[in-house]
Amino acid sequence: MRFLRAMLFVLIGIALAAPACTVAHAQAALFLEDSDSLSEVISPLGHESVYFTHICAASLTTLRRCGPGEPGVVISRYRGLAGHDWLAIPLIPFLYSVEDPTAVPAHVDRETVQNLRARYHDAHLTGLGNVPEGGQFQRGWNQLVGAAYERRIYAFRFQTTPAQDDAFIAYMNAGANRSHFSILFRNCADFAGTVLDFYFPHTFHRHIAPDGGLVTPRQIAYELTRYARKHPELQLTVLEIPLIPGLHHSSRVGKSAVESFVVTGYIVPVAFLSPYAAGVLVADFLVWGRYPLQLGQAQILTPQTAAPLLASPGTLAQNPPATLRGHSVATAP
Repeated sequence: MRFLRAMLFVLIGIALAAPACTVAHAQAALFLEDSDSLSEVISPLGHESVYFTHICAASLTTLRRCGPGEPGVVISRYRGLAGHDWLAIPLIPFLYSVEDPTAVPAHVDRETVQNLRARYHDAHLTGLGNVPEGGQFQRGWNQLVGAAYERRIYAFRFQTTPAQDDAFIAYMNAGANRSHFSILFRNCADFAGTVLDFYFPHTFHRHIAPDGGLVTPRQIAYELTRYARKHPELQLTVLEIPLIPGLHHSSRVGKSAVESFVVTGYIVPVAFLSPYAAGVLVADFLVWGRYPLQLGQAQILTPQTAAPLLASPGTLAQNPPATLRGHSVATAP
């Protein structure tokens, strides 16, 4: 009888304490990166990666849970980087090639960007081995750091759970990280879609129309926003990380494959050869291939005010945005 009475008191105590307990949250963001420079003319699809607030890099190819104050990691699929399918780079270096946001210049030129990237490479990326720096016609290690010098980035931030993050870490660390890159079937958007499908199963698909089965960054971003409209608990928020001026004057939001085919003028020779085929492509774009994203109201971030990217809406309501410094932030996410 005493045992039953004691258990009753324990259960009552748990019930009374439950409302005071806070629910643990984690967070991630899909990075939709503009097309830049030469790609705006040749193939304006853009690039895509995924950022995790509470997942950090144990190395370029292994993940771990973040410690207190660490701002997380960006992972993406790249071509031609020592045979790896994906690599993990801490957030601030990925964006700006530095570890301290206060060192981000307000304006850059080509020499400044090259020097910043070279210093970070020599300190942290030599483990890749004999990988070229890269340029307009050849991809290299420079695509891992300083993304905000090349293009504007839209961050589609959403809520996850610690259990999902732990399962994802185990899944990625256990898999074979070997590249089989293909622009048609295993590109950066395919990788981002696979990552998001791990968190939201059976949501991201390859479609015949539009784009003839090619997965593009814009498609994945659109499917995430559509999914979030049906699942408000994700608290999807769109943030803008601007292009640092100097190296490039501007960048443009990536397009669907069929829209890229139209705006680059590739459709003109098709129209000469087969007006019917050209008409089908134009109809494909007008009916299915626009992928509206409504980016005009995105909150703009700076290197020194990254807290909205790091903290959930509830946390920000209780704590004003803090200045990110190095690999720690004054207001914990």
